[in-house]
Amino acid sequence: MARINPLSPQATPVSLQSAYTLHTTTWNARITNMKATLGHSQTAFEVYMEWYRLYDSIKRFLGLRSAYLFAYTVSVGSNCPLCTTFFRKIIIDNGEDPAAIVFDEQEQLLMDFGSAIAQQQGRVEDALFARISAVYTTQEVVELIAFAGQMIATNIFNNVVETDIDEYLYNYLPLTQK
Repeated sequence: MARINPLSPQATPVSLQSAYTLHTTTWNARITNMKATLGHSQTAFEVYMEWYRLYDSIKRFLGLRSAYLFAYTVSVGSNCPLCTTFFRKIIIDNGEDPAAIVFDEQEQLLMDFGSAIAQQQGRVEDALFARISAVYTTQEVVELIAFAGQMIATNIFNNVVETDIDEYLYNYLPLTQK
């Protein structure tokens, strides 16, 4: 059970309703339990929703599949049930089994990088950083690191709050969590 309940639609101030509308129309996204919990602070909501801009940016140079797999790997590395389930949904909806994903060499490097960032609190070994830097431009590396940081911030928020998993994600929970 969540430590902070999501803000109910009836308790949502007009200014936040406008921010919700802008968010849902700009990103074709829903207001989830996490977002409604962030709604207790419009500033927090708006800051966390910048995640979408970074996600769009990394999708441009990684492609959709690698972008969502990178986010999934960071979420798994951060041990965030909500975000892991959200990305499991995307993986499954794109026809893959999250437990049987096959990576090519470049994807594996990217997943190793995301996992290291999450699991080692950003302390990435020099050799891994050099390999990533050989594949991606400086701007792309900066955006990958920033996105991983934003993803980790989202993971931390959900883990601290113990945000309830949204009903639309229930069918995507690992069998051990259903």
